[in-house]
Amino acid sequence: MSPPSLAQRIGALSQLGRVMALIGQGAAWPGHSCGLAEEEYVQLDATVVRAHLMNGWFTEENVRHAFASWGGQLTTGALRAWTDGYPELEDRREVRTVGLILAGNIPLVGLHDLLCVWLSGHRARVKCSSQDPALLPALFGVLDRFCPGVSEQITFLTGEMGAVDAVIATGSNNSARYFEHYFGHLPRIVRKGRMSVAVLDGHETPAELAALGEDIFRYFGLGCRNVSRIHVPQDFDLDRLFTAIYPWHPIVQHNKYGNNYDYTRALWLLDGVVFVENGFILLREDRSLASPVGALHYTRYTDREQVEGLLANEAERIQCIVGHGQLPFGSTQQPGLAEYADGVDTLRFLLTAVG
Repeated sequence: MSPPSLAQRIGALSQLGRVMALIGQGAAWPGHSCGLAEEEYVQLDATVVRAHLMNGWFTEENVRHAFASWGGQLTTGALRAWTDGYPELEDRREVRTVGLILAGNIPLVGLHDLLCVWLSGHRARVKCSSQDPALLPALFGVLDRFCPGVSEQITFLTGEMGAVDAVIATGSNNSARYFEHYFGHLPRIVRKGRMSVAVLDGHETPAELAALGEDIFRYFGLGCRNVSRIHVPQDFDLDRLFTAIYPWHPIVQHNKYGNNYDYTRALWLLDGVVFVENGFILLREDRSLASPVGALHYTRYTDREQVEGLLANEAERIQCIVGHGQLPFGSTQQPGLAEYADGVDTLRFLLTAVG
């Protein structure tokens, strides 16, 4: 069987996007027009509902949000706009095997890498995180329904990685050192831990500050695109932020988030740390990029250029910057298809460094 054309792949992905949008909405099976039999659709929906059993952070709401976000990206227009920048995708090439080591901090975090490998025509041997072992295999099972042969190209592993020609690995800074040592002889992309920040100028509207809550709290703040530190003018009233993000207050009722909030609060009290709180998030004046779950670091500034200099020095540790003149408030968890993690063009890597 000849490999599918790029047009066929885009058609299959856009069909997958329609299904993901429906699942994201929690919609009932719409009929055979979605491309799936009712049993297949219900099975995928059940995988979403059960995700929290493997990972307590994967609430149904957050998993459906991830599905809906991807459903909005996997449209024919967006896919064509993305792939038009890579005319080589139409060419035949020697098929290589790419090993993928995926993170599991937020739902579907490795989907973009998998799509890049599939579109490039290479094979993938995939090690899913133990925190997210079922969602991606279920999705690619559906994609195989729309474009037969996917299951032969994308293999999900439970054992050793085996022989591969290249590697894309995502993990912590510690695991990145291991990946570099173990796969140092191969073409590779190794991603370390990154964080995101917001820079406020004091002229934000209530709606913009409310949208910042999405950047802070979505997926409980566990993603590299979640804002973990904010920069505010010297005279900024933090009550403005507390008022705007108040709709997120039920988050503290989630057991794992609430436990982290209580633990950090108790620890800071014992250590004499000065902080402010509103019952569901702790704010500490601290220049550190990484903040604990349930907490947000902030710094005050009088000179915007000093902030820009600090962010420039931390560029290799920062994933996103939110604010006027940067990413819009509320958009960090909805990157476009051409917005690559760490700014490394994964598709170009697969077409050039891999072959």
